[in-house]
Amino acid sequence: MPGDGPTLVLARHGATEWSATGRHTGRTDVPLSETGRRQAGALRDRLSRYEFALVLTSPLRRARDTCELAGLAEQAQLEPDLREFDYGDYEGRTTDQIREERPAWSIWRDGAPGGETPDQVGERADRVIARALEAGGDVAVFAHGHLLRVLGARWIELPGAYGGNIALSTAAVCELGYERERRAVWLWNDTSHVR
Repeated sequence: MPGDGPTLVLARHGATEWSATGRHTGRTDVPLSETGRRQAGALRDRLSRYEFALVLTSPLRRARDTCELAGLAEQAQLEPDLREFDYGDYEGRTTDQIREERPAWSIWRDGAPGGETPDQVGERADRVIARALEAGGDVAVFAHGHLLRVLGARWIELPGAYGGNIALSTAAVCELGYERERRAVWLWNDTSHVR
């Protein structure tokens, strides 16, 4: 991959019962489903081509277990800023359920009452990016769908709300790097290893 800096390899955790049903899963520490464990195991071969200077994982179990099943737990450091979006009062609810009370609601525009806004999540993503850039090499990041989408947007210097424009499947891999001196997205939402 051409460029003048490290590659950030993002890995979304495998499926959970809540992700399979579209429930917003922020603070709730739900485990991987059997499907999610298989998906996470498939990351082992997919990520074996890299030599990581740093491996970061969200402290939530679904991300930590994905990191472990991908074979990188021994190198991993917990990073609290990689926790998922705090959905506040909307935790555990689906978008359809929320829109029964609040039509046209969008996490990307409206945030969550009692939780976070995309800009607040973007501040956390910026701290993760800064830590990754100090690592001196490629970095693996195991985290959550909405947080990683915000991180992708912030990598290319867009507001966190632009994460709403870049979908991310469970157990997907993304590569963020450089084209010459500019930050660039080289790969997004690759799930070829779990098909």
